[in-house]
Amino acid sequence: MKSLSRKPDFAIPQAGTAGGPLRESLAKRVFDMGLAALGLIASMPVWLAVALAVKLEDGGPIFFEQERWGRMKRRIRVLKFRSMATNSSLEDRSVQAGKHDARITRVGKLLRATALDEMPQLLNILKGEMSFVGPRALPINEVQARERDGALPDEAIPGFGLRCRVRPGLTGLAQIYAPRDVPRRHKFRYDVLYVKKQSLWLDIRLIVLSLCITACAKWESRGNG
Repeated sequence: MKSLSRKPDFAIPQAGTAGGPLRESLAKRVFDMGLAALGLIASMPVWLAVALAVKLEDGGPIFFEQERWGRMKRRIRVLKFRSMATNSSLEDRSVQAGKHDARITRVGKLLRATALDEMPQLLNILKGEMSFVGPRALPINEVQARERDGALPDEAIPGFGLRCRVRPGLTGLAQIYAPRDVPRRHKFRYDVLYVKKQSLWLDIRLIVLSLCITACAKWESRGNG
């Protein structure tokens, strides 16, 4: 697979064409619901395999629940397959995981590299709390590992308000193109670009790119090469 650059290498279409923003928003919601329902049905065998692997490794809980930012700064509860050790107090404090974080389990490394730990968020998409594509659903005031703004709350970072105008997504411009450890203000620029240029066609292209990254298990190293 060709390594991803730090900037989108395709022309991003303008939003609101062919019927206006309302029609585009409705099409996006219908697309999300249909794809989420199909994804849940098709992925059930994977859910069972992942749940068994997580449980067998250390006997701990299968899922990890976390409060995150939703649309219009509402707080939502998000489920993930657990990828960190159960005795890790840091996970409860929403501390950003590093690339070689000792808290990550052996199964968790594979889950994070393929983004399979995010599969339970299909339920959030069905509920209308998330979309397939959008800004990342940020943990509330997650402690940042490598940035000068680590002590600042999310709302103090430029671009936070604008990125919250749309539903957070499983994937998006920042998730794909921004290196994993860059500061929030850098990632928020990608999020703002998506909010301004979003379209259903752009969503489809980003989903296809995300599936390629998942197939290559490159989510933990994207943007670094």
